[in-house]
Amino acid sequence: MVSFNDKGMGKIAGYSSCLSWAVRMKIAIGAAKGLAFLHEADRPIIYRDFKAPNILLDADYTAKLSDFGLAKDGPVGDNTHVTTRVMGTHGYAAPEYVMTGHLTAMSDVYSFGVVLLEILTGRRSTDKNRSMREQNLVDWAKPYINDIQKVDRLMDPRLDGMYSTKGAQMAAQLASQCLRDNPKSRPSMSAAVKTLEFVQGFNDVPVGQFEYTVPQSLTRDKKETEATKHEQVKNTEGTESPKVHDDDEKNKKEKSEHKHRRSPGHRHRSTISPVNSETSLQKYFAKAMNSPKHYNGVTKEEVFQDEF
Repeated sequence: MVSFNDKGMGKIAGYSSCLSWAVRMKIAIGAAKGLAFLHEADRPIIYRDFKAPNILLDADYTAKLSDFGLAKDGPVGDNTHVTTRVMGTHGYAAPEYVMTGHLTAMSDVYSFGVVLLEILTGRRSTDKNRSMREQNLVDWAKPYINDIQKVDRLMDPRLDGMYSTKGAQMAAQLASQCLRDNPKSRPSMSAAVKTLEFVQGFNDVPVGQFEYTVPQSLTRDKKETEATKHEQVKNTEGTESPKVHDDDEKNKKEKSEHKHRRSPGHRHRSTISPVNSETSLQKYFAKAMNSPKHYNGVTKEEVFQDEF
């Protein structure tokens, strides 16, 4: 499991994408149900340190509460509150608890309102990296959550308008109610669950183009794989190319030898053209017939006369 503080900011497993509107509402409802279960138990329990890092998410984005180290038993009988030493996390603690030490279930409701703002805006409860007027999320967001016409300025820009307008307005109103200064005017967590479930039922969410960002780790692995393949091909070309060249030379040589190879019974043909007529015979031996040389005292003319 991973805390919503990490996953809600889109920094899980190297992905830069943010959570969708439907997933954010699912997380808000799951966290609200967890607090409602604690508050409505036979012996009520006050969480006292409800914050985004203490919300764990599984693979299906089902929210579960963790770290009950500061949890406190709620008031019993006619008691309206529990007096205790102020503990918790700055930016989430209810103002009346910080000032008086009086702890009630409404202190958790205030903390839930802060987390709901984080879900809507994509910001942290306190961020020292922002300008002075935007460092405290509640102080910056109050002018927007109290005006329906300004809710769009409050929403996380990474959603790119892909959320229910009516649902966002209703969720902002719920956050405003949870953050009221008077704890008695805040809604119970059971009422918050019903409101969020009603918000989840809105189907006016625009349908946009889906974009997927490849994690850097996958991109790096792909580049390394391509580099390895390229190196293997390069090595293969360097080692096998000469072999292919040698094979080509060998084939050419074999073809040449086969071309000049004599088959059994083959006779070498003379380059002298055959004598096919009496006229050709006379032309062929013209010079010999006219030569004055003798063979054993007999002239060539006498030899050929005797032959014919």
